[in-house]
Amino acid sequence: MGRIVIAAFRPKAGQQDALRSLVERHRQVLRAEQLVTDRPPCAMQAADGTIIEVFEWRSADAIAQAHRNVAVQALWTEFDIHCDYLPLADVAESRHPFAEFDSLDFP
Repeated sequence: MGRIVIAAFRPKAGQQDALRSLVERHRQVLRAEQLVTDRPPCAMQAADGTIIEVFEWRSADAIAQAHRNVAVQALWTEFDIHCDYLPLADVAESRHPFAEFDSLDFP
């Protein structure tokens, strides 16, 4: 059974463009490694520049596989350089009953 996740990435100083590029590649790498479903991902940006990504892993096992996958680990190492991971509750918009974000469209 699929596992839908919401990830929040706050760019480090001067890293907004690099982070946006990484989020765009994230889905491509996860699909190439057959770790996510065909459900289209959704990406959005908070007022402070934090990027929110919503996507579906194939299963809990796929999540575990990602933690051993060389291609995924290389990409996540890049994420570590360009952003901080946040709990969704730390994104100001999430404190509103109807949280609004700017849409990010990736090809």
